Amino acid sequence: MIRGDSAQVQDSLTGKSGKLLARLVSAARGGPIRILQQMFGDSAAHRPGVYTASAAGTSFSLITMLPFRSKEAGRVGAYRMGRWPAERSGRGTVPEGFIEVTPDNQHTRVSQHFMLRDFLTHDQQQVWPKYLVLREALVDKLELIITDLESRGLAVSKVSVMSGFRTPQYNAKGVRRGGRAKDSRHQYGDAADIFVDNDGNGRMDDLNGDGRVDLRDTRVILDAVERVEAAHPELAGGAGLYKSTRSHGPFVHVDVRGTRARWGV
Repeated sequence: MIRGDSAQVQDSLTGKSGKLLARLVSAARGGPIRILQQMFGDSAAHRPGVYTASAAGTSFSLITMLPFRSKEAGRVGAYRMGRWPAERSGRGTVPEGFIEVTPDNQHTRVSQHFMLRDFLTHDQQQVWPKYLVLREALVDKLELIITDLESRGLAVSKVSVMSGFRTPQYNAKGVRRGGRAKDSRHQYGDAADIFVDNDGNGRMDDLNGDGRVDLRDTRVILDAVERVEAAHPELAGGAGLYKSTRSHGPFVHVDVRGTRARWGV
């Protein structure tokens, strides 16, 4: 979450999609809502960690973040983060806090289709714990996109996150013309590069049924994004279409920056 984002997902514990399975909180924003206090106790909201409770066969997690001030000299513990643009310029915002991800809790579901590990930066493979910035609003929007696709007859059992959160130091490695943006939304936990991958081959599926996998399949997801944003303008954000390269198949960038933006369309 980003500072000032406390009311992004308030319809219910399970979000607008009805598929959220976790609530992110920080001590800086105050305690959790009453039902979470009943489920996890008062202290859980003030002690960083991932707390999971089960009832009637369903698990729900309270995720308490470490405050941003936990980062010292560009690191949280042994995990390299780097510096956010606002730390250098004094303008803009920094993340509210960090989720501590361990080998034991990395498979915690934040929603029906997504786990914490899906959004981790793809580096520092041997370093644990890892730290993650993530917004509930992004996860909720991704679930709404899946629901929209399914409502139009597309079976969606798996959506792969090719890139979720990027630490500033990792993002900086790809900043170049035609590459990553210096102020990429991925650094704020509110962006994901996604593709439907029901067959698990690591590439986009043939969503439009033309027997090929190409940029036309990303437009099927873009259409769903447009419908979701029309129904939920508070989840407005960026959407970009990317074609196949030698290293990856086509994918769609989705974010919840708060204003509409489109590219590659």
